[in-house]
Amino acid sequence: MTAPSIPGPSAPGPAISGPPPSFSPYQRFAVALLTLLQFAVILDFMIMSPLGAIIMPTLSMTAQQFGMVVSAYAFSAGIAGLLTAGFADRYDRKKLLLFFYGGFLLGTLWCGLANSFEMLLLARIVTGLFGGVIGSIVMAITADLFEPALRGRVMGMLQGGFAASQVLGLPFGLFLAAHGGWHAPFLALVAMGLVGGLLIALFMKPVNAHLGAARTDSARAHLWRTLMKPRHWLAFGTTALLTTGGFMLMPFASAFVVHNVGIPLSELPAIYLATGLAALVASPMIGRLADRFGPMPVFYTGCVITAAMVLIYTHLGPSPLTLLIVVNVVMFVGIFSRIIPWQAMAAGIPSPEQRGAFNAINSALQQLAGGVASLVAGHLVHIGADGQLQDFPRVGYVVIASTMIAAVLMRQVARTRPAAGAN
Repeated sequence: MTAPSIPGPSAPGPAISGPPPSFSPYQRFAVALLTLLQFAVILDFMIMSPLGAIIMPTLSMTAQQFGMVVSAYAFSAGIAGLLTAGFADRYDRKKLLLFFYGGFLLGTLWCGLANSFEMLLLARIVTGLFGGVIGSIVMAITADLFEPALRGRVMGMLQGGFAASQVLGLPFGLFLAAHGGWHAPFLALVAMGLVGGLLIALFMKPVNAHLGAARTDSARAHLWRTLMKPRHWLAFGTTALLTTGGFMLMPFASAFVVHNVGIPLSELPAIYLATGLAALVASPMIGRLADRFGPMPVFYTGCVITAAMVLIYTHLGPSPLTLLIVVNVVMFVGIFSRIIPWQAMAAGIPSPEQRGAFNAINSALQQLAGGVASLVAGHLVHIGADGQLQDFPRVGYVVIASTMIAAVLMRQVARTRPAAGAN
């Protein structure tokens, strides 16, 4: 799995004095609705990893082909983001959200009906074309609705959608796959997603304040102007590097756990449940810490934890379930400690009239980088005759290197952002 752009930035380092601002009733509703949306989109991507141990033998797929299925979503999402970036600030964000969410549900339905590698590949392409844009729209809506001092908490709750997909979605998805075939989780996701779509259509207010600014440039000129800001490219690069870990580790996680670590397939739900519960508890806490102390200290702490735990995780041999759960939990706490403060900081980088374009480009490059990472991972590892993944530690080294480079770029981003409250 990622995936998952906002008004003024929060301070990068110093603690915030005074009592923190509180959410309005509508803001509480909005963040809950956006979190539900994140849950559906993230689960659609994440479910491919645990189902990989079932899909690959069922459809006679190689590791390289499965890497293609995972990266197909990312590449199509990246292309869609670039194509829509120039228009992202020209419409009510609620209407954009409904359009792309509807397409995402249709693509997921196709996944649930696919019966071959080729059909599944095409279905993931269609799903990515729509689903990959949703995250950028959610970020832009979040930017319009929440002030800088609230963003750490909001990002923590949105990342809670990721955790909830593990606590609730993945175990339930695996249960459905075990009893109804690997198609069943996708069909269930469509049914659940329809509820979220109705809530958006009926109860979300229009998000169109950005349309008040006079706009005389064309879509192409708007896109070009957004691309020409150096601090935007620093943000794009940081996001892409932080994406590498999920896209390289997740596609082969279930196969690695089952065949290398020696955990039975029936125990996978327990792993995802424990990891998701920990992330569900940790995400809001990380968001509060980012608001209280600034994103930088939390981010660097997360980088250290991530690097250490990825090194341990990718070198695991046959191990007891308890040890694997502990390693998984700490690793994901580290990953969230990078993502949440980074999202809070990146939210304040673009000006209000460029939020849609910035987030669309950022999401597109993130997805494209993730697609490349999935393909690279598919060539770094190989499946042995006994089913074990060979050379998996190589993936860990790449993830650690990308984390260290992202830490350097994060410092540059902090130096080039406009002053707090500027946006």
